Amino acid sequence: MKLNTQMLTIVAGLTVMSCQSVAQDPAELNDLEIAHVAYVADNIDIQYAHLAMALGEHPAVRGFAQKMISDHNNVNAQALALLEKLNAQPQNNFLSESLQSSSQEIVNELSQLRGGEFDLRYAENELAYHQAVNDLVANAFIPNIENPEVKELFEAGLKIFRAHEELAANMVNQVKASR
Repeated sequence: MKLNTQMLTIVAGLTVMSCQSVAQDPAELNDLEIAHVAYVADNIDIQYAHLAMALGEHPAVRGFAQKMISDHNNVNAQALALLEKLNAQPQNNFLSESLQSSSQEIVNELSQLRGGEFDLRYAENELAYHQAVNDLVANAFIPNIENPEVKELFEAGLKIFRAHEELAANMVNQVKASR
């Protein structure tokens, strides 16, 4: 399954990309590559959340950020425990590298903002990020994961991350209403 350009744009940190520039298809990643993408994506969201805790002013932003730190750390701990149980190591790949490098652009942008500008940009980024990651997990990763335990972890994680998407949408609305 090929990802559409909009999803790649969001997942890669809102950087404009085209499907033709992607060397591989995310649906063709193996379980260990998928695990690494998820781990990187969780760590990116934790990084964004720490920035929100430092710079965010709106109570909804700060509450959401604290939840992201807690939930994503918890999911990462479960993922690492499963990898240890399976005696496996995650594998770096084109998508995890792209996510990591693109996230730095978002961090740099967010770091320059203050007050309501920061809160709104963080909230909108979190909504877009969760929409894109959830679509990627649901449509490219879960259908192609071979190990049943890894698939189960991703299915459980997707439920949490869909709830995050709803919370992010509410956060965007609250921040916009307070402006």
